[in-house]
Amino acid sequence: METNNKKPQKGAVATGILAALAASSCCIPPVIAAIAGVGGAAGTLSWMEPLRPYLIGLAVIAIGYAWYSHLKPKKEDDCGCEIEKPKFYQTKGFLVGITLFATLSITFPYYSGIFYPDSKQEVIISDNSSIQKINVSIDGMTCDACQHHVNSAVNALPGIVAVNSSYEKGNAEVEFDNTQTTVVEIEKAINSTGYKVTDTENITPAHGEEGHVCGPNGCGN
Repeated sequence: METNNKKPQKGAVATGILAALAASSCCIPPVIAAIAGVGGAAGTLSWMEPLRPYLIGLAVIAIGYAWYSHLKPKKEDDCGCEIEKPKFYQTKGFLVGITLFATLSITFPYYSGIFYPDSKQEVIISDNSSIQKINVSIDGMTCDACQHHVNSAVNALPGIVAVNSSYEKGNAEVEFDNTQTTVVEIEKAINSTGYKVTDTENITPAHGEEGHVCGPNGCGN
C-alpha cells in the first residue's frame, strides 16, 4: 500500500507530463499533418494556444513538487520495519527523464522546423516582369510550427521564389513567378494545411535580373 507522501509525488509526475504535452498540443498536429501529407487536422487544437503559459507554469510547478518530494529529508522509521524499496517513478533517474521529456515537450514549437521536409525548389526565371509578390492574411496560425507548415506547403509549388510566413502577424509574404504559379494555387496550398486564407493583397512586384536562378539559398546570376 502506498504511503500518503508517495501518492502526491505520483500525482505530481502525471500532472507535469500531461501539462507539458498540452502546452505544445497546438503545435504538434501541424507537424503530424505535414509528415502524413494531410492538412485538415492542423489547426484542431489551436484553441489551446492562449492556455500555453498557464500549462507551462503548471508543468513546472508539478515537476518541481515531484523533485521536492524526492529530495526532502525522509523521517527516520522508529518501528524497526524494513525500509520499502522506492518504486520506479520515485527514483532519481525517472525524474531526470521526466524533466527532460517535459522540457522537450514545452520547447517543441521552437525546434519543430527540423521535422518539415525541405520542399524548396530551384526556380529559373527568364523574365523579371513575371515576378509577383503578394501578402496573404491567414487565420489559425499559433506558433512556429504553423509557420513551417505554411512555408513547406507553398514551397512545394513550382515557381516559388520566396515565402515568409508569420503567426504573430497572421500572414505570409510570397514572391513567385506568375507564369508558373497563380495566386489561386498559392491560396489553395495554404488552405490545404488546415489554416484559412482570409485576404490576399498584391504588393509591388519585386524585380530582379533577367535569367537569374532562385534556389534554397537565394537568387544569383
